[in-house]
Amino acid sequence: MSLKVLIVDDEEAMRKILKKAVEKSKGFDIVGEVSTGDAAIEIFKREKPNLVFLDVEMDGMNGVECAKILVDIDSSVKIIFATGYSDYMTEAFELYAFDYIVKPFKLDRIYKTLDRIRDLTEIEVPKLPVLKEELGFTRLIIKNKDGINFLDMKDIILVQREQGSTVIYLEDGSSYTTSEGLLDIEEKLDKRVFFRSHKSYIINLTKINKIYPYGRWTYVVKLKNIGEDALLTHEKYEDIKRLFS
Repeated sequence: MSLKVLIVDDEEAMRKILKKAVEKSKGFDIVGEVSTGDAAIEIFKREKPNLVFLDVEMDGMNGVECAKILVDIDSSVKIIFATGYSDYMTEAFELYAFDYIVKPFKLDRIYKTLDRIRDLTEIEVPKLPVLKEELGFTRLIIKNKDGINFLDMKDIILVQREQGSTVIYLEDGSSYTTSEGLLDIEEKLDKRVFFRSHKSYIINLTKINKIYPYGRWTYVVKLKNIGEDALLTHEKYEDIKRLFS
């Protein structure tokens, strides 16, 4: 199955270079080429690409502003920033970009990034032990369009930002959507068990099954009993190791 790619750059020549590199790489399918952030958001919602090449310096909405919106829609998207300057690098990686390419770039540089994405495989890390302390869970109250739901905290596996809303995934496979922010939910949860792994994710530490690398500075967390994964920053990964040491 091919990975969907969206190319966003206000320079036609740069779009052609990126298109050429993607078309010559196996396992990728271009679903759109646009020149503005607004157009990128529109096609992103429709095509749901896995990978976005995103120019930083564009008229109107710049690439960093656009990336913040794309990550909020789908935090699993891989973003590769392309720019003529390195000034934005720190802010870019705060968005957990997969890579950052400075113009003018060579095709070989793009091929290496695409190869890394395509060939990214699971690398197991030592399995984390289960928390030993017996905990007394309370209930989480959330508000949504259907009214008020009372959820047992022990059943919550994952909380994440998704399509501009907050979604809570439970052990039985059900999920609940609320307009409440992730920070609001985080403040209500038992901090001995629930861990903010990423700007868009809160995970239940007792439900971690596996952790493996995703890009250079981020990890993927596989969780028990649900098909959804979470992202984990390098800094948070170190925090988790200390928690269980």
